[in-house]
Amino acid sequence: MPKVIVTAAITGSVHTPSMSPYLPITPDQIADNAIGAYEAGASMVHVHVRDPETGRPSPDVELYRQVLTKIKGKCNVVVGVTTGGGLGTTSIEERLRVITNLKPEIASFNAGSINIGLHEIPEQSKITEWKFDWEEPYLRATEDVVFAYTFKTMKEYAQIFEECGTKPEAEIWDSGFIGNVDYLVRKGYIKTRPIWMTFVLGPMGGLPPTPHTLMYLSETAKRYFSDNFMWQVLGVGRYQLSLCAMALTLGGNVRVGMEDSLYAGKGTLATCNADQVEKIIHIAKELSLDIATPDEAREILGLKGIDKVNY
Repeated sequence: MPKVIVTAAITGSVHTPSMSPYLPITPDQIADNAIGAYEAGASMVHVHVRDPETGRPSPDVELYRQVLTKIKGKCNVVVGVTTGGGLGTTSIEERLRVITNLKPEIASFNAGSINIGLHEIPEQSKITEWKFDWEEPYLRATEDVVFAYTFKTMKEYAQIFEECGTKPEAEIWDSGFIGNVDYLVRKGYIKTRPIWMTFVLGPMGGLPPTPHTLMYLSETAKRYFSDNFMWQVLGVGRYQLSLCAMALTLGGNVRVGMEDSLYAGKGTLATCNADQVEKIIHIAKELSLDIATPDEAREILGLKGIDKVNY
């Protein structure tokens, strides 16, 4: 089997500061967590940024520049960024500024419209006092938010990614998204190879976190793209490690990190992203699998190289 690419998604835009005292918020905290994940063995990190004063997700390019520059100055880990913004709170133009300004090697590319339901979290979490007044309304508002990606939007996204030399990481929130990616490939909007997909399992409004779902997605992608694609899985919350372990046995790659789960095991909060990276690498090694270095991940995915970014 080829070497496994391990991604750590550092902070995301779902969890809020009241949910964990360890959630990275400031540029230094996010960058330090990314560097720590690399030191623990991660091949790649996936970066969102937040307002350093309130912890609210932000599209601010200068915050991204601070984070990415610090990471690049300390290690050669592959750095991917989000183009998702803050759950429907940012415009398409705002989401893409990080690409047009910083020209990263790789970035997320939502391959269809999404309903992400976080509105039940306030009751489920049993938080009685929120650190910041934006947190609870932000979560509850997702009951009436559609994260819209039309075919026109996806075409425009793909064209900007191509112009900037940034590889799309197609986020597969539903099985029909694989067909959307096929359409973009057939029309020539997505040109880079291999096609790189992330199967997103477990969020409310998304795919169920089951072995059947994961096998179905991998087989469906194979029918569309033969061997000219690669995939990783992320499991939301308690499904993180079990789904990643299954992906390893199916020849897939894995994504862990505090964007997807705040825990490093049952009932144990992760104190940093490295906690989760260490766990999944331990599982991979028990399966006699080797982990790709950042430069090996670049070669496997056909990335342009860290010397061609704009930060």
